Amino acid sequence: MTLCLAACDKTPSSAATITTDTAIPKSWIDPDTGHKVVRLSEEPGSRSLYFHQNSYAASGDKMVISVDNPKGVAVVDLVSQQVTRLYEDPNIGILFMGPVSRDVYLTYIPPIDGEVVHPQNELQTPTKVLAVNIDSGAVRDVATVARGKIHSINNDETLLIGAFAEAAHNLETGPRDSRFEARYEAKDADGNPLSFADAKEVRMDERLEKRIPMQMFTVNIQSGEQKTIMKSTDWLNHIQFSPHDPELVMYSHEGPWHKVDRIWVTDIHGKTPEKIHSRMMNMEIAGHEFWSFDGSTIYYDLQTPRGQDFWLASYNLETGERVWRHMERDEWSVHFNISRDGKLFAGDGGDNEMVAKAKDGKWIYLFDSVPVKDVAGISARNAKDLVKPAVLKATKLVNMQNHDYRLEPNITFTPDGKWLVFRSNMHGPVHVYAVEIAKH
Repeated sequence: MTLCLAACDKTPSSAATITTDTAIPKSWIDPDTGHKVVRLSEEPGSRSLYFHQNSYAASGDKMVISVDNPKGVAVVDLVSQQVTRLYEDPNIGILFMGPVSRDVYLTYIPPIDGEVVHPQNELQTPTKVLAVNIDSGAVRDVATVARGKIHSINNDETLLIGAFAEAAHNLETGPRDSRFEARYEAKDADGNPLSFADAKEVRMDERLEKRIPMQMFTVNIQSGEQKTIMKSTDWLNHIQFSPHDPELVMYSHEGPWHKVDRIWVTDIHGKTPEKIHSRMMNMEIAGHEFWSFDGSTIYYDLQTPRGQDFWLASYNLETGERVWRHMERDEWSVHFNISRDGKLFAGDGGDNEMVAKAKDGKWIYLFDSVPVKDVAGISARNAKDLVKPAVLKATKLVNMQNHDYRLEPNITFTPDGKWLVFRSNMHGPVHVYAVEIAKH
């Protein structure tokens, strides 16, 4: 699969009319990096998926994005760059592409008293899960969940997994701006407004301390049977099936990262949960965890301590090997990701209000991981049992100086590894973009 450039011929879609945003360039060469950037979306308000949710068809030829006005899902042909509206309904939200099928999974949340229900972290309303074929548009009902949020699908598309809380708690403090993803507001002890990032911490801590009873559950896609696999008063979130083992689950204890032990794995049969990272110092944080594509390794943002020293860490479930990859403050990113062959990493940067408080961090980055070798080939006697150090070597791909990071870019590699896809409000309205990794 190769993304076409601006000269590609585009045949008008017969499925739906797309309103092109002509005020925003379709493609350009970033003057600061020399890399080509293309706008994949045609409509303002378009968004790519969250960084660990699969948006790509298994064959790598198409991806799904959300669109607004009217709300729905669209399909981007990664060869022709043609964008086609697939499904429209004000009450739906995109979950993910099926890992083996050509279906995109959606949630449908019925309106209450005629009002659209905004999907929060802990839904207390019935949710219907739909699957829509991205080629034919055929729609099928998958399941109806009495309450709770669906997080992930396993690699053979037999199970969904999600969680619900016994009581709702809204983290946000008011209606969202259409250019951003959330609204968090709080004040310090002197009554001064906190930054976006710090206000989010306050709101998350309030939720954590409520100790709301929760359940993690699976849904059988064939039968619709719902089964509880875990009960907890910890805040269960960020649930991800392994891309290799259809019964293995990674999840987080959500909350302020310096307060919780965040990253865990279990299975659908009640296996004793395994903690993936143990804190060694006060204010150490680990989070925004994600799988390698072969399912062998868990990667995560590690800071020792928070906001001071920055690593992209990993733990291999099969061998127990740990690698910590060091980066500079300005290279820290809200989210990291990995190419399918495991050779390259990417980051979406951050502004000076984020945890790293970067002075020059508003970039889309590509990273090579370079191991720190033993001096003169002399190893510690227990070297195989120690963390392996490495350094991330950064290449800047896109200047994001005009991007407001209250919208997270959520970078992903295209399946062929040649482009990075991200969302941005750099031109005002939110659009989906891709930057070519190769430099011409």
